[in-house]
Amino acid sequence: MENKIRLSKPFSGNRNKIFKLLGKVLDSGIFVQNKYVSSLEKTFSEFIETKYAIAVSSGTAALHLSLLASNIKQGDEVIVPAYTFPATVNVVELVGAKPVLVDIDLNTYNIDANLIERYITKKTKAIIVVHVFGNPADMTKIMKIAKRYKLFVIEDAAGALGSKFKNKHCGTIGDIGCFSFHPRKIITTGEGGMVVTDQPDIANKISMLRNHGIKIGRARPDIIYPGLNYRMNEFEAILGITQMEKIEQLINERVKLAQAYIKELSCLENVKFQKVLKGCVNSWQAFVIRLSKAENLDSILKKMHRKNIEVNFGTYAIHLLSYYSKKYEIRPSDYPNSNILYWTTMALPFYNGMKHSTIKKVVKELKRILYEI
Repeated sequence: MENKIRLSKPFSGNRNKIFKLLGKVLDSGIFVQNKYVSSLEKTFSEFIETKYAIAVSSGTAALHLSLLASNIKQGDEVIVPAYTFPATVNVVELVGAKPVLVDIDLNTYNIDANLIERYITKKTKAIIVVHVFGNPADMTKIMKIAKRYKLFVIEDAAGALGSKFKNKHCGTIGDIGCFSFHPRKIITTGEGGMVVTDQPDIANKISMLRNHGIKIGRARPDIIYPGLNYRMNEFEAILGITQMEKIEQLINERVKLAQAYIKELSCLENVKFQKVLKGCVNSWQAFVIRLSKAENLDSILKKMHRKNIEVNFGTYAIHLLSYYSKKYEIRPSDYPNSNILYWTTMALPFYNGMKHSTIKKVVKELKRILYEI
């Protein structure tokens, strides 16, 4: 049977070094949030040029802690894009606030900054910006709006490690940046995440909140906030450290892989690509194409899988999910662009170490299926 082409494969780093460091952790008997977590935090903050980096247990934990540290609470409203992974919106619900959806730009797949102001009310306290699939959102416009209305800006940069908006790393432009180390991300620790900020009070609060709200002092530890157990362990940190040694190489490779896909697919009129704003760098956490409205996406996905090529839909349109559509009485037509992307975007196999011959094989099969329609 022909080998399956995977949608994504994690880059594991230097295995000999990983096993050696894992042995040291096992010998030490200290498994959680020790020197290797601190080392990963230092390496990460130096790479993206931010003052503070706090390692946590997942990208979702990073987002949740960011809202708690921003004092977002029941009765507040938070602007979020209507096209994103549900974690972005779920954390708003979890703190008791109301997520206010804003439609996206069909070309970039990111929140349409020109629409944000019409959704701002006296209850609006923050904007969560998502750099979808690693593509930088229009932070110039968004930061101007945030300043005008005195809103907190949290960047969901879960898939945007290495992406830049006009020479600034995504995740470092707003008040807080959140990253994920899920296996589909450029750097993976299995699960895991990172919160970054330049504000010491926020960094201090998040550091305590991830560890049950405990403040370590000269006397006995004290509880300052009702916190959570969102700590990263040493084993995860070792994976992150060894991969971060290759981060520039990994990003450059992904850019070249995306360019190869675009070259191979550019002859197809019914295939469009995610637009990258001028002066920005997309690190391409995923390679997601948009088909014309005529195709049956689910049918195409099934046919590709039958050929042992793993593909998937792009990501979620939040207003089409049962919980949100029912609670807030949202219709599909309320967010037309998000609706279009949900039904027309497809993630193609994309990962570091992918061969150009594999890209050609994926494209060849996709062309064959599209020409059949």
